[in-house]
Formats: sequence, structure tokens, C-alpha cells
Amino acid sequence: MSTFHEKLTSASKKNNSLLCVGLDPDPALMPIEGVLEFNKAIIDATADLVCCYKPNLAFYEALGIPGLEALLQTLEYIPGDIPVIGDAKRGDIGSTAKAYAKAMFEQWGFDATTANPYLGRDTLEPFLGYADKGVLVLCHTSNPGAGDFQELALGLSNDQRPFYQQVALKAQEWNNKNNVGLVMGATYPEQMQTIRQLCPDMVILAPGIGAQGGDLENTVKYGINSSGGDLIINSSRGIIFASRNKDDFASEARSAAQELRQNINRAIE
Repeated sequence: MSTFHEKLTSASKKNNSLLCVGLDPDPALMPIEGVLEFNKAIIDATADLVCCYKPNLAFYEALGIPGLEALLQTLEYIPGDIPVIGDAKRGDIGSTAKAYAKAMFEQWGFDATTANPYLGRDTLEPFLGYADKGVLVLCHTSNPGAGDFQELALGLSNDQRPFYQQVALKAQEWNNKNNVGLVMGATYPEQMQTIRQLCPDMVILAPGIGAQGGDLENTVKYGINSSGGDLIINSSRGIIFASRNKDDFASEARSAAQELRQNINRAIE
């Protein structure tokens, strides 16, 4: 069985892409009714352009049981050679963490999940134990208030670092199965540069491109590793809602995905 990292690398090479499309359906913005039908159209339009997909569970949970059923059917529809990240930012103690890990990896079958490290290593151990699955640890997020805590200096007086750097160094310690990565917002390129220097060989998931106005050129420049990979650039609203017209939303999503992939590859070159 392929690991998340192997599957990601394979899909990236096959589609010449570091692009991840966030499957975050919002009925208020969707030009057609039906989450599954909307997702299927987006997947059909972009499956040859991406290295992975990333559904955020909140959008499905907000719709109740029908939303969860649509998520399950969406996961079944995504081609098997494309990895899927379950964006749930899980993190809790003891038996709850074990239940979360089982839910994400065994029940939903995600190839990777986002995880919150705030509670410490023991709360992520159940996730880390799945050697074939990816655990993408929140490091420096893309939102405006990220610095409220993530930029605070922590550590001994002679070795203080911002909290997000301490998280990255801890995550690197936990990466003994090569299944740990970091979430680094594309809206903070300087921090991205620092983290790539600290963690040269870890996968980085970079949300914030598109609707959040992230810096694509510097995200690519600072985020890729020495081999030009191990970077996942996510765009959700900027692609899936490129058009609000029921007649062309899928083709416009494809055009937006093509353009972003092209811009990413141009930045790499």
C-alpha cells in the first residue's frame, strides 16, 4: 500500500502539479443544487490538473447527515490515484484522539488529515501511528489573527523562538515515519521561508492562495524543497466558485485551476 507521501509524489509528477483544490461546497455560492453533483462536476473538470483534493469537513457537517453522505460519495468518486486530505484540524486527549484518528483514517479513509498540535505530542500519537497516512500539523495559519499566539516568543531565555517555529521543530522530531507535514499559510511568505530552512524535507500544505490573497510567487520560492517538491498549494473558493453560472461553472473552474497550475510551474522554473 502506498503512503500518503508516495501517493502525493506520484500524482504530482503525473499531473505536473503542486495544486490542491479545496472541495468546500457552500450552497449560498453554488450555482447548482446538490453538493455531490457540484463536487463531481469540479472533480471531472480538474482531476488531471491536481496533486490532491482537500475537503474541509465543516462545510459538510454544516449540512447535517445529507452533507456527510455527500462527503462519503464524493470520496468514492475521486480517482483512487489522487490523494485526499481531510481538513478537520483535529486534536484532543487520550481516547478521544484515538477515536478522531480512527474516524479520519479508517472510517472516512482520508490519505491525510490536518491536526492541531496545541495539546502536545501524546494527543497526536494516535494519528502518527498510521505510518501510511499523512499528519499535517498546524504551524503558521493563513488567517489575519494567526500572530496572536503563533508569533509569541517561547523557550529558554538563551534560545527563544516564535511559537510556530517551536511547533515546526517538534513536528520534525515526530516525523520518524516520514508521515508528518506542516500547514503554512501562503499569506505569510517570510515565515514560510524560515520554516523551509528549519524543515528542509517535510511536506508543506500552503492554504491562502486565491480568495485570501496569498503570495504565490514567494510561496513557491520559499516553500518547495531542494528537489522542487513537497509543497501543496491549495485554492478553494478561487477555483470552485470561479463562476456562479450553472452553465459554465465547471469549465471556469477548470480554467482557473489551469491558470493557477501554470503560474505555480512558471514560478518553479
